Amino acid sequence: MSVDGDRFEGRDVVGAAGKDETPAPTLLEQMGGLGGLVSSTLPILVLIPVNNRFGLTWALIASLMVATTIFTWRLARRENLQPAISGLLGVAIGAAFALFTGEAKAYFLYGIWMSLLFAVVFITSVVVRWPMVGVAWRGVNGHDMSWRKVPGARRAYSWATIAWSLVFLARFLVQRNLYDADATNALAIARIAMGWPLTGVAALLTVWAVRHASRAIEADSPDPADPVESAPSESA
Repeated sequence: MSVDGDRFEGRDVVGAAGKDETPAPTLLEQMGGLGGLVSSTLPILVLIPVNNRFGLTWALIASLMVATTIFTWRLARRENLQPAISGLLGVAIGAAFALFTGEAKAYFLYGIWMSLLFAVVFITSVVVRWPMVGVAWRGVNGHDMSWRKVPGARRAYSWATIAWSLVFLARFLVQRNLYDADATNALAIARIAMGWPLTGVAALLTVWAVRHASRAIEADSPDPADPVESAPSESA
């Protein structure tokens, strides 16, 4: 008899033979690990001082070189490339905006509007009862969407999704105001300060949601080890 993997989300799955199967990746691993968290800030840390000292062109070149170096390093070490690829594309798009407008602050414009887009998408997913945290987490781990039929699981994922919506909305409001005020240095600081620190807070709530949802799903699912109940037969 096989064991339903949906009932063991966030833990090692035990197969029918009693051997541990490959555990689901942790939330930190799915986000690229500690290296992914740290490396995402390096292009910004390079951009501002180089721009102040040598001008926009050299600042953009330096940021692109840092992002490319990070990508190459992770590729050589055969690490998860998703954060490096996302970072490289983000730097390239930001550099394109800055180069087109001739202003260093435009480097952050793409991220500002993407924050608003994510906020709208996440809060909409809660309204339509498809909370994005649940969809993303279950999808990444190869599970189906039957969790939507479990009120406790859907509620837990909804709270986590709302938390992420607030993070994205806060980033948009603060950074948009700094952008309008031409406070490029403050904008860079806000980008870093509202990056992984806020992400960490939302991630903690996500961990709680995943565990709570897993317990709700497990409680809602019948135990395959239990015999099928049947009505007692009467003998003549």
